[in-house]
Formats: sequence, C-alpha cells, structure tokens
Amino acid sequence: MPYRAERLAQEVKVQISLILARELRDPRVGLATVTDARMSPDLRYARVFVSVLGASDEQQKALAALNQAAGFIRRQLGARLGLRHSPELTFCFDQSVEQGARMEEILSEVQKEMPDLGAPQGEEQTASDATESTNQSP
Repeated sequence: MPYRAERLAQEVKVQISLILARELRDPRVGLATVTDARMSPDLRYARVFVSVLGASDEQQKALAALNQAAGFIRRQLGARLGLRHSPELTFCFDQSVEQGARMEEILSEVQKEMPDLGAPQGEEQTASDATESTNQSP
C-alpha cells in the first residue's frame, strides 16, 4: 500500500472509532471496535474492519447497522479529515480476533494432551546427555 494510503487508512481508523464511540446512537452497533482500515490506491474507497463483541446474530445486526450508517459516518469523516472526496465506506467483520482465540484454545488442548511438548528443549537435552554420559563409562 502506498505511504499516503497507509497513513490515511490509519487516520480513518482513528476517526471512525471516535465517531462510533461519541456520535453514532444506534443501539444495534453495541460494542463494535474498529480493528483496521484499508484504502484503495485512488483513496476513493475504504474497507473498515470491525470486531463486535457478542453472539453471531448480534454481530450480523451490528454490521448491518454500520453499513446503513455509512453515509452519516462518511459525512462526519469528510468534515474531520478535510478531504476533497471522502472515501466510500464498506464495513466488514474482522475474524482475526476469533481465529486467534480459537488457535489459543487448540494449543491449550494439545498441551493438556501432551504435556511433555510444553517442556523447554534445553531440559530434554540435559537429561539425554546425562543418560549418555552414565552409559559411556571407561
């Protein structure tokens, strides 16, 4: 991503977070958090990734509410950023938080099933070295 697009994406992320927290009064949005924003190369379109705390149906309702409020958020964003053309916003659900939690869950299950995999490598080598040295008596 070009430097200007990357810089603008970060500013879009911050400003949309503030708009959601302070100005958007839709109860369907709930606890939505802006996790990332990506701009098109021509800076006309922005894809905004959000994470929503709650059940799957609450997440879908929040995403629908954000996409319905995109025009309001776009106007607020344009006024705050002072751009000639404020980007057209598309809100998408960010699944990376759920994927990370699922990975943690899988890793903890594996560690419970095989506790010796969690041991540091240095301890295992020390034990095998000690066994070898006792077997090699002169």
